[in-house]
This record gives sequence, C-alpha cells and structure tokens, in this order.
Amino acid sequence: MSGSVSTNMRVKLPVFCFLLQGITILLFAVFVRYDTETDASAWHEEMKNHNLTNADNDFYFRYASFQDVHTMIFIGFGFLMTFLKLYGFSSVAFNFLIAAFGLQWSTLIQGFFHGFSNGKIHVGIESMINADFCTGAVLISFGAVLGKTSPVQLIIMTLFEVTLFGINEFIILNIVGAKDAGGSMTIHTFGAYFGLIVSRVLYRPHLDKSRQREGSVYQSDLFAMIGTIFLWMFWPSFNSAITAHGDDQHRTVMNTYYSLAACTLATFAMSSLLNGEGKLDMVHIQNAALAGGVAVGTSGEMMLTAFGAMIAGTVAGIISTLGYKFLTPVLDSKLKIQDTCGVHNLHGMPGILGAVIGAIVTCTATADIYGDGMEDVFPLIFEGKRTASSQAIYQIVALVVALGFAIIGGAIVGFILRIPIFGSPADTQCFEDAIYWEVPEEDGHTHVIVNSDDHEQQTQA
Repeated sequence: MSGSVSTNMRVKLPVFCFLLQGITILLFAVFVRYDTETDASAWHEEMKNHNLTNADNDFYFRYASFQDVHTMIFIGFGFLMTFLKLYGFSSVAFNFLIAAFGLQWSTLIQGFFHGFSNGKIHVGIESMINADFCTGAVLISFGAVLGKTSPVQLIIMTLFEVTLFGINEFIILNIVGAKDAGGSMTIHTFGAYFGLIVSRVLYRPHLDKSRQREGSVYQSDLFAMIGTIFLWMFWPSFNSAITAHGDDQHRTVMNTYYSLAACTLATFAMSSLLNGEGKLDMVHIQNAALAGGVAVGTSGEMMLTAFGAMIAGTVAGIISTLGYKFLTPVLDSKLKIQDTCGVHNLHGMPGILGAVIGAIVTCTATADIYGDGMEDVFPLIFEGKRTASSQAIYQIVALVVALGFAIIGGAIVGFILRIPIFGSPADTQCFEDAIYWEVPEEDGHTHVIVNSDDHEQQTQA
C-alpha cells in the first residue's frame, strides 16, 4: 500500500460520483414508485375504501423514529469518528458522502427483496428507515478503515457492501426466518466484521509512519463525545423503528433504554478499574457506553424484561471496555487488523452477544408469556411451524450467515479496493485531512502537496 501512489481526486471523484448517481437516477426512474400511503391517488382511494383519515397514514407513526435514526446516521456516527486530531473534515464529511449514496443504493437493493411487486419497487417511510439501517452497517465498516482510505474507495465499498447487506438481510429474515429488529446480526455483526476483513486485506505494514497523527487531542475527543451522546439518546428509536406498533415498539424502547443506562455504569467502572491510577479513558466512554444498544438489538422486542436488559447492557459494557484495553492491540500486532475506531469492541463482540442473548430469550418464549403477542414477535411459533427451541437454533444460524457474508464479502471487496486507480493514501499520509481537503492554515496540520503529474507527492510541515 506504500510507495508511489496517485491520490489526486480531481478526475476520479467526480467521475465516480456522477456515474453512480446517474445510474441510480436511471434505476429509480425505471423501478421506484410511491407506495399506497405516499401516492396521492392511491392513498385517497385507500381512505375511501377503508374509512380512514390522514391521521392513519403510517407517516405519523414512523416519522419520529425515522428522524431519530437519520440523526444517528449523519450526526451520531459522523461526530463519533472525529476523535482523530487531523481527520475531522474527513470523518464527518466522508460519513456524509457514504450515507447520502448508501441510502439511495440501499433503497434499490432492499426494494428488490422486500418491496418489489408488479415489476416496481414501492417506497414509503418504512423503506426510508430500512435504507438508513443499511447505511449504518456501511458506516460501521467505515470506522474500521477510517483514515486509511480515499473517498473513491469508500464509495466503491458502499456500492458492494450495500448489495451484500441486502442479500444477507433477506436470507436472515426471510429464508432463515430469524428475528433481528435492532440489527445485532444484520447491521452490527455484519458491518463490523466486514470492515475488519477489509482492513485486514488493506493492511499497511508501514502505518507506523502515520501513527503520530492517529491520536486525539482534547477538542477532537470532545467533538467525538457529541456523536456518542446523540447515538446514546436516539438508540431506543434505532432498535424500535420498524417493530410492530403498540407493545412491541414500547417494549423495545424500554429494553434499550435500560440496557444503555446499565452499560454506561459498567463502562465507567471498568475504565477506572483497568487504569492503574483509576483515571477514566475517554476512548472507553465514547464507545463502550454504547454497546448496550447493540447487545439488545435482537432481543429488544422480545420479553427480555427490564432487569434482563440491564444484565445485557452490563455485560456488553464490560466486554467492550476489555476489548479496547486488551484486544485491539492484539488484533493490530498479531492478526494485522488495523481497526481505527475499534468497531470490533463496539459493534462486533456486542453484536455476537446480542445474537446469543436473542437465542436464549427465544428459548423461553411460551404462550403464557406472550399470549396473543406471540404473533407479532414470533409468527412462526404462533403458527405452529416452529417450537421455541427450533427458533432459537435458527437465530444462531442467522448469526453464522451474517459472519459468513461479512468475512467472505469483506475479503472480496478488500481486494477490489486495492486497485491503484481508487487513490489510496500512502502509509505516510494516513489520518490526514490535507491530502484530500483544502485545510485552513493551523498549527499541527501537515500539508500535502500533490504534483501535477499526479504520481509523486511531498509533505511539508
């Protein structure tokens, strides 16, 4: 990855952006149409035929959750990654770029699997939420390669990962028949391990030449905490956004709420415990405190109970903090996985934990506990097609499917991203805004000069 590289984006970035946007617009023109609740004629006909009012439109039930999820995607994830002291522009803006393309492409990919009828994809508020979910998985992967990839590489990664996400999600939800409303498996596990494998394939043996820029400063960590707080506040909406109305959505919000709270206390406790002087590490607080939301992504809509959610959150906080302290350095030095944001600790391990918790809670599902609510949470058990035990096995099968797609897909996409035309930065120029941005003159920034021949580069302090 080191040596003479071509990072000039003047032609590459416009070509890829316009090309992919043009293709997307064409596909939208051919396939995408408003759904019944969005189309002017169809909705008014629906109101007449079923004695409905505008207040019955799903928009009014889902839009608040959509806004919360949207805020998480663009502000939460974006600012969470601003901890790098010289990579703030790229952290927020490349997050913006990935999400803007990802939500369009995922509308198409998910639409072909979930909203395709009569040769058309029908979109509404729920498809917008699902598109944001898919984008969230890509942003998790982005965290693993943060600072080491070009914007063109990130767009190409989004193109392929969104496609794989749609296939993986369809298999897990529709063929395996697993439950995963908050995406512990489909979003967090898949996104984390996909990104980790891409990072491994893009391994930089001489990244130590850029390590001095990988750290944070006081202000960058403070900005990152803004992302943490936004994610923490809105995570109950993320887990509950597409669950069934009524008790299911209410229960998911509550379980996530208590899991996050317990996870935060566990994170503070572990961070202090692991430091010889008892001081807190901001990296732990920024990230591990969110693991409780991941850990109840699968089981949130189930009858987990409030104290069960607290146990899940506590365990998630403990393992996530331990991961940042002990596992991340091992991944880097032994397995050659350079995980910039520690997505393995925030999304990977808690995602697997969430899948296991979901399987355990599924085993306890009985008619006495769920009553008629079984139809919403476990429709196959309600219909007598599966027992609670068999459904739990399928939950684990879904986890294996997610890991398989992440590992194999990440490896393939990683090798694609190694193609030199995509403008990967050299080992000496990682974690640096100035290689891709016009950066205001400030002390501490390294300014990168790209020669007109687009092949040689110099750096000056």
